[in-house]
Amino acid sequence: MDVTFFFDPACPHTWRTSRWLVTVGQARDLRIEWRAFSLAILNEGRGAPKFAEALAASGRALRLVEALRAEGRGDDAARFYAELGARSHDVGNPLSDRAVTDAVDAAGLRTDAPALDDDRWDEAVRESHALAYASAGPDIGSPVLTLPDADRGVHGPIVTEVPDAEEALRLWDSLLPLVRMPAFHEIKRGRR
Repeated sequence: MDVTFFFDPACPHTWRTSRWLVTVGQARDLRIEWRAFSLAILNEGRGAPKFAEALAASGRALRLVEALRAEGRGDDAARFYAELGARSHDVGNPLSDRAVTDAVDAAGLRTDAPALDDDRWDEAVRESHALAYASAGPDIGSPVLTLPDADRGVHGPIVTEVPDAEEALRLWDSLLPLVRMPAFHEIKRGRR
């Protein structure tokens, strides 16, 4: 893979970043590997009742993402995530079980739907999450981006809106040398 994108489908910031990366991928012929990053795992023991439904739906979706990855079906995982985002973030709704089920159908993955409720995939989700966290952590969230030729991954980039193609490529071209630089640690600007 040219880039690995670890994501939690419940996060709207992650969704916008994924659309940026898809734009870059199409323009630069990048292969994107889609992997699980779980905000529920990240926040275990902290309690977040406001987000409980979205995180539960996300957990189900991430099982399917890892099941598809295990079968080498990255394009199916990408299509599933695109359908999830269209049914939640694009219309301003939190992720829900209904959105997950509808996204499975829209992505043509009905025969794969049993993975959503198969807790045997929870270990794969935890392993993927741990890999992302070890790559870019501590003190990170979703998304995490890794490159095969970089020692560490990065959290983000976080974008407040999906950039157009020209800006998307400019951001990618600016980010690459930073990700590959072992001494680089962090750039941050507060959200408005």
